[in-house]
Amino acid sequence: MVDAGPSWTKERVELLRRLWIDGRSASQIAAEIGGVSRNAVIGKIHRLGLAGRVLKAESEPAAPAPASTRRPRAEEAPAPAPRPATVVAPAPVSLALVPQPGPSGPADVALPVSERVTIMELREFMCRWPMGDPATPDFRFCGARSITGLPYCPHHASIAYQPAAERKRDRRVAGFR
Repeated sequence: MVDAGPSWTKERVELLRRLWIDGRSASQIAAEIGGVSRNAVIGKIHRLGLAGRVLKAESEPAAPAPASTRRPRAEEAPAPAPRPATVVAPAPVSLALVPQPGPSGPADVALPVSERVTIMELREFMCRWPMGDPATPDFRFCGARSITGLPYCPHHASIAYQPAAERKRDRRVAGFR
């Protein structure tokens, strides 16, 4: 069985309090008390409600504060008001962000159904715009000739790629910032 080390007797706790109020670090207190780690000192300080002192900029131990200017102990200080829980609501979906059909009609009608391709028929030079519901057997890709270096044909590229200024304007119209 592992020995837990020396227990926190009243004398050791009083020495801890005095050293902490004097401005000693947790490492210095652990070394002076002996038999406890820095983390054990920090834990005890928190359990005693002594945490939260303001240290001076110099590295020397601070002189004890006069009784009239000392910080109140945890049991004397009023409890902080609980913070309300922050709930983040999902952003509303706006139809303004959904690509709208152009003058030529809906995007799914840009190519006759007979010219659409399955994933097995899809080649590097073909438009990869998905058409239909992927869960259904009639799901296809556009398959028209794509723009060199892009995955889409000119029609679907105009839907997928918008100038930055136009995207910002669309977001403002939709109520997003």
